[in-house]
Amino acid sequence: MKLYFAPMEGITTATFRRTHAELFDGADAYFAPFLTPSDNEKITKKGIAGLLPDQNPQGTPRAQVLCNNALAFHKFTEKIKCYGFSELNLNLGCPSNTVTRKGRGAGFLKDKTALSAFLDQIFAENDIRISIKTRTGYESGEEMDELVSMYNRHPVSLLIVHARAGLDYYKSTPDLAAFRRAYGKSKHPLCYNGDICSAEDYNRIIAEFPDLDSVMIGRGALKNPALFREIRGGKPLATGELIAFARKLCENYLPVMGCEKYTLQKLKEIWVYVMQNFPDEPKLSKAIKKANTLADFLSAVECLPEL
Repeated sequence: MKLYFAPMEGITTATFRRTHAELFDGADAYFAPFLTPSDNEKITKKGIAGLLPDQNPQGTPRAQVLCNNALAFHKFTEKIKCYGFSELNLNLGCPSNTVTRKGRGAGFLKDKTALSAFLDQIFAENDIRISIKTRTGYESGEEMDELVSMYNRHPVSLLIVHARAGLDYYKSTPDLAAFRRAYGKSKHPLCYNGDICSAEDYNRIIAEFPDLDSVMIGRGALKNPALFREIRGGKPLATGELIAFARKLCENYLPVMGCEKYTLQKLKEIWVYVMQNFPDEPKLSKAIKKANTLADFLSAVECLPEL
């Protein structure tokens, strides 16, 4: 079973991926956060620097694109192929209002006629492999059957299903009934995504869906960066590892961000998830949120109790 680290905009950057792979490893591949091409998109080496080998010693990440225009998609694939990419992941899952109101991400699922025409075009006009990350529908999982039938008409290299509808955002529990229908009807390799926060969660999913190609983990791996290792039977996460992770992220982000202020913002974004491991430490959580310097941030992190 392959294990993938999900893309999370603004968080799973090249610096984060590189640091995570160095200290924890365990993921078979990292999916990079989406790029958004338009009709006049001008892709430069600088624009995709975070995807290139020199920024990804753990291996080239899977590139993801957020797009609802077939011409823009085609132009984008032609340009990105020049950098050695042979596959793109189409994002039909992002539930953010800033994305969906433009008819992109999960918002594209609202107009299935337009989505069907778009898929017809991009699969006919591109010689690059295309995988899809989708929600079970926009309004509800009742849309899953129609979506799977649509995807089945094309040579999708991998179908990643986040088992929630777009309007669910990241709330409620995953809709396993909808995912079960996708599992029974999809002709493509299938990847499960949604609320894998422990090895037990993972084992429960693969017990019910043993023929999955892969499992993708996002927020659960931010909370517990050793989760991939634990799933593979390795040792559980230790507080000392989190402290080392914070120090290494600080060291690696500082030259990239260019100043302490922006580096601190990045670390705080990540530690919102990490502190879910410490529900009984409100004072430390507050100290981390209120830290005005990297020294203050690291000092608070170093006070975390043993897990």
